Order: sequence, then C-alpha cells, then structure tokens
Amino acid sequence: MSHLVDDIKREFSKSENALVKIILTNTAVFLVLLLAKIILTLSQASGIYAWVLQQLQLPADLSVLAVKPWTIITYFFTHEDIFHILFNMLFLYWFGRLIDEYLGAKRVVALYMLGGVTGGLVYIVIYNLLPYFQNHIQGSGMLGASAAAFSVAVGASTLLPNYTFNLIFLGPIRIKFIALFYIILSLAQTIGPNAGGNLAHLGGALIGFIFIKMLQNGTDLGRPIYAAMDFYSNLFKKKPTMKVTYRQKQVHRTPNVYAETSASPSVEAPNQGEIDHILDKIGKSGYESLTKEEKQKLFKASQQK
Repeated sequence: MSHLVDDIKREFSKSENALVKIILTNTAVFLVLLLAKIILTLSQASGIYAWVLQQLQLPADLSVLAVKPWTIITYFFTHEDIFHILFNMLFLYWFGRLIDEYLGAKRVVALYMLGGVTGGLVYIVIYNLLPYFQNHIQGSGMLGASAAAFSVAVGASTLLPNYTFNLIFLGPIRIKFIALFYIILSLAQTIGPNAGGNLAHLGGALIGFIFIKMLQNGTDLGRPIYAAMDFYSNLFKKKPTMKVTYRQKQVHRTPNVYAETSASPSVEAPNQGEIDHILDKIGKSGYESLTKEEKQKLFKASQQK
C-alpha cells in the first residue's frame, strides 16, 4: 500500500504530467465516493452519502447553484458509475496525450477546465431557458467529466484531424471521424433522460474547437488558467533559503529552480528545410514517428501560414 501511495506522490510531483494528474484525481474521487457509499449504506446512513454527492454535483436550479458555486468545478471530477468514469478517462487519455505531445501539458489542463466549465454553463442555461427542461429543473444535477473530455477530444481532432487510431476490429481510423461520431451520438440523445448532459457534451466540444482555432491564430484562451496554476504552485512552493555572507555584507537567495524547469523549453520556428524533413518523415513513418520537438515545430509552422 505504501508503494502505491509513493507512486502516486511521485506522479503528482512531476511538473509536466498534467494528463495523468487529472486521471488520478478523477479516479481517487470515484474510489473515495465508492468506499463511502458502501460504508454508509451498510451503516444505514445513506442519507449522508446523498448529501455529500449533492455538494459535488452541478445543480440546474440557480437558487441552489448560488449557495454551491464550487460545483461548476467539482462536478467534472466526480463520477458514480464505473463505466462512466472508465469511458471518460480512456477517451481523455487517447486524445489528451496528443495535445500533451504537440502543445504541452498546460494546454491539456486548459482544454479540460474550459470544456468542463463551458459544458456546465450550457447545462444550466438550457435548463433555465428552454420550456422542455424547465419542468424537470427541480432536483436535477450533473456529474461526470464528459464535457471536459469532449473538449480535449475535439481539440485534438481540430489540431490533427488526419491522425489515426488503430481500433480493434475496425483498424486505423482518423480521429476526426471518431470525434464526429460521438458528437452525432450526443446530438441523437438530446431528447431523453440525459438530454441536458448530452447538450453539455456539445458545449465542451464547441469550446475545444474554438480553443485550437484561436490558438492557431495566436490567441491562447488558456492564459487565465495558466496564471491560476502558477499561483497555486507558488502558494505551496517552499520559499528559497537565504544565505548571508558577512564578509561582503550581501544577501544571496538561491535561484528559483521551479521557475526554470516548470515551462517546457521554447522551440524556434523551423525553416523550410526542417519542415520538408518533418513532412518526409510523416510520409514514410506517420505522425507517431515524430519526436515531441518535431511535433511542436510542425505546429509552429502551421501558425505562420
């Protein structure tokens, strides 16, 4: 057990490991809730579990949301059903690793957070504005990272539409078709018991598309999230020790190592020869054969067009 805890701590200590951290956080919340449900149900205190769940799920009722504003964040880290979290985390991992390789770990977090928040806002708006949903607003709530995962998936599909996944029984399929399939599936389920949730998925998908298109045009919607991440990191970072040299009567501080290593090294814009070499390599061996630096150079080249 101690080895498992040490492994988790080691994963969280890595600065460029955002995707794994998101998946581990979702998994930890799911396991804690599952254990709590078992214990409280056997103790005939299931009402306590229901209360805990209400503190995490996103309510559709604005009067309830007003006293639980944190749920716009907590809902997309919370799952109850094993197949729900399994699908979301697999979906997130498959597409999230592409964003991580091409755009860096912080962009994965930005797409996940923006997709989750946007999906939540879409859910709230439709339940309060559309007559079909207004009749069901009382007691309605949403859980799950589907909108956030859709944002990452559509973001990756917008960035690399012709990248292929090898699916069992189906063979290689371009990721733009996989994302399109799930978007159509969500559209088909917009009338039904989970209609609000499926519309929230589409909200996450839309922000994923907009995020990448604006990034390619030089505008990064994730800047406020990066600032919040840096603030959070600095809040829990140990202050540098002070070394005093009395002979020189000067105070020296140790360098801020975290600031130097937290950001990935900048990649210079490639020249035409480098671009041709990368494209030849893709033609011979596919996207998977590129190094992380080559992928980032390819993305920089696409921004210059």
